[in-house]
Amino acid sequence: MGRSGRTMNKAVILLSGGLDSATVLAIARAAGFECFALSFDYGQRHAAELDAASAVALNGGAIEHRVVKLDLSAIGGSALTDESIAVPEAPSEGIPVTYVPARNTVFLAVALGWAEVLGAQDIFVGVNAVDYSGYPDCRPAFIEAFEQLANVATKAGVEGTHFHVHAPLIDDTKGEIIHRGMALGVDYARTVSCYQADDDGRACGRCDACRLRAAGFEDAGVPDPTRYRDLNRRSSPE
Repeated sequence: MGRSGRTMNKAVILLSGGLDSATVLAIARAAGFECFALSFDYGQRHAAELDAASAVALNGGAIEHRVVKLDLSAIGGSALTDESIAVPEAPSEGIPVTYVPARNTVFLAVALGWAEVLGAQDIFVGVNAVDYSGYPDCRPAFIEAFEQLANVATKAGVEGTHFHVHAPLIDDTKGEIIHRGMALGVDYARTVSCYQADDDGRACGRCDACRLRAAGFEDAGVPDPTRYRDLNRRSSPE
């Protein structure tokens, strides 16, 4: 049953191909939603995460998976969209250079548009405020504000539809996220989290995303299925 008790409500799931979004897809499916997965080719450093998103969508039972091309490299400002800015391989203070300006705002706006077209009231996103890397658009305040916006910025909202933006992982640690996903049958070997994975989806083992992922599997007490380019460069979960 879905959120309101009706069978198989539709939901749009933001699906990056990473660990968190794969878990969110499984959570939405378990809650009884028909899941429409949405990914973005936004000028990121590699396409491996989009390949992973396709595999996760197929394996996770999405009704449809769309990839929207939206080139944020046109404005740059992030190590993920500007090749001239190096991806940091050491922890840093404050908001890191891997923050992509307004990315989650833009992604959620497109998800909202598709939800309105589909007649869906629910959008799921895998943001996390516990293990996040300092991104302002991964906080509860952002999710709450966007939900308020969704309900005044759309024809459906003005006419009485109430949109819900779900962030079911927002208070979880990476270890807790992994436990939730494994209980729902998520195959994390299909996911790619690394900021600078190679064309085959193998991780660098040194970036923030790799460190958080490695620490999560250690915390969960389960083997890490991540494929690394160089096992000697595998991230320490410290």
